[in-house]
Amino acid sequence: MPDLESMSEDLLAAPQLIGTRLGLAALQKVLAAHQAWLENLPGGLQACLKGIVLAEANLENVNLERADLRSAILIDARLSGANLSGAALQWADLGNATLMDVDLSKTDLTDAKLDFALLGAANLSEARLLRSSLLRVNLREARLLEANMERCNFNGAVLREASLHQARAFDCTFAEADFSGAKLYHAAFRHCKLQRISGAGSNWNTATLLNCEFRAADLASAQFERADLRQSSFANAVLTGSSFQQARMTGADLDRADLSGARFHEAATMGANLCRANLRGAQGFTQSQLGQARTDRDTILPNGAHGPFMLGSGAHRPCRLDPRS
Repeated sequence: MPDLESMSEDLLAAPQLIGTRLGLAALQKVLAAHQAWLENLPGGLQACLKGIVLAEANLENVNLERADLRSAILIDARLSGANLSGAALQWADLGNATLMDVDLSKTDLTDAKLDFALLGAANLSEARLLRSSLLRVNLREARLLEANMERCNFNGAVLREASLHQARAFDCTFAEADFSGAKLYHAAFRHCKLQRISGAGSNWNTATLLNCEFRAADLASAQFERADLRQSSFANAVLTGSSFQQARMTGADLDRADLSGARFHEAATMGANLCRANLRGAQGFTQSQLGQARTDRDTILPNGAHGPFMLGSGAHRPCRLDPRS
């Protein structure tokens, strides 16, 4: 593999060879030239690190804003505090890299690999993630505001307390991811798989969640107020104490879901599947709402009785839940 440690500055200015390993002295020259380029100074040159091998490199706090890092190998690299805003990171491999508090806003991460990477408090706002792999990535307290995600793998990812306001996700998988305390106001998820996620206390208010899979998810005390949940599945999910006030739940599947103590004021429930669901102590239901939903003899109704719900039965009125239970 070529080594750029002793290359001349003229050669460093040229596009680099795929798989080239960059030495420390050469890297410092590239960074200095790039900084001059960012400041519009004479001799400045945009960093072109396409395909460069920087595995295990210490790049903490470097400024590679708008740099070309396509296909770069950054496995196990240390990039905490770095500025990679607007960088081209298509096909880059950042597996197991440390990127705490890194700025990846407006970056293009198409086909990039970030498996097992540490991205706590990172900024990925307006980033583009297409077919990106983020298996078990740690995004705790990260910001993904207006991020655009399509066909990405977030299986087992940690998104605790993360902010995904107005983020868009299509055909992504988040199986067994941790969304506890995450905030997803106005997010738009379509055809995404979120089965068995942990999302206690997460906030999905005003989100659009169409044809999504939340089977067996733990969403206790989650917020879905004014959310659009049409055709999504929450079968076998734990939704105790959650809020669905003014939510659109047309055709949603809540078979066997635990909805005890949940709130449904003004929710649209036409065709929602509440068969075998536990609605004990659920608040806000009217007779019309429950009458429009599907219930069966295994549904536990808000008053604690078993269904199906019958108009005039009064079973839509919640019983008092024992706080010790």
